[in-house]
Amino acid sequence: EADVVIIGAGSAGLACAYELSKARPDAKIAIIEQNVAPGGGAWLGGQLFSAMVIRKPANELLDELEVPYEDEGDYVVVKHAALMTSTLMSKVLKNPNVKLFNATAAEDLIIRDDGSGTKSVAGVVTNWTLVTLHHDTQSCMDPNVVEAKVVVSSCGHDGPMGAHSVKRLASMGMLPDVPGMGALDMNAAEDAIVANTREVVPGLVLAGMELSEVDGSPRMGPTFGAMFVSGQKAAHMALAVLRKKEAAAAAAAAA
Repeated sequence: EADVVIIGAGSAGLACAYELSKARPDAKIAIIEQNVAPGGGAWLGGQLFSAMVIRKPANELLDELEVPYEDEGDYVVVKHAALMTSTLMSKVLKNPNVKLFNATAAEDLIIRDDGSGTKSVAGVVTNWTLVTLHHDTQSCMDPNVVEAKVVVSSCGHDGPMGAHSVKRLASMGMLPDVPGMGALDMNAAEDAIVANTREVVPGLVLAGMELSEVDGSPRMGPTFGAMFVSGQKAAHMALAVLRKKEAAAAAAAAA
């Protein structure tokens, strides 16, 4: 059981975990990452280059982490993406309230009725990634679960397990049909990802490029500022949900 589960340890998920653990060092935070190596696509700046381009004001996170960069006006450049990703990851994982489960897939969501007919997300169903990818070629291995008061899904745009949460919610009728990510428009994409970071259904906050799948917003390309800021924004939205549920539990206990 956790207070917050974060699906995906890419740039948005790690930024979310960092912001959460800073604001609530007492909260139990579980990060579910399908790959053996966390970090998502943030180990390289993009195809054929290793530098990381970060649009302002996300450089404020770099300043906080003491990651050096070159200031290019509207954006900054870190000499290698791995420098930012490894620094952020180390800050997240040193916190005693954060647990990373890597090589682990969130293959389904826990959905519960609150008693009034409203369905809400209450955690994730997990399995080894290789098992999840090969359910059709092997005998069944029963999954495990991580219950949570709030889930942040940042598992990226469509792919083998990308946009899993929104696709699952759509299959159950909790979201409209998922239109998929639009064609590339870097500036519009960054604006949309940050602006649209939100709780899409009770108990589940979306961050990062998974938002583009449900909103039809443009593909982003090799830039990371919006990913970090979206993760930070998602952390504060998750905290608001967590506080509300903690207050309701306290009131029920006092009644």
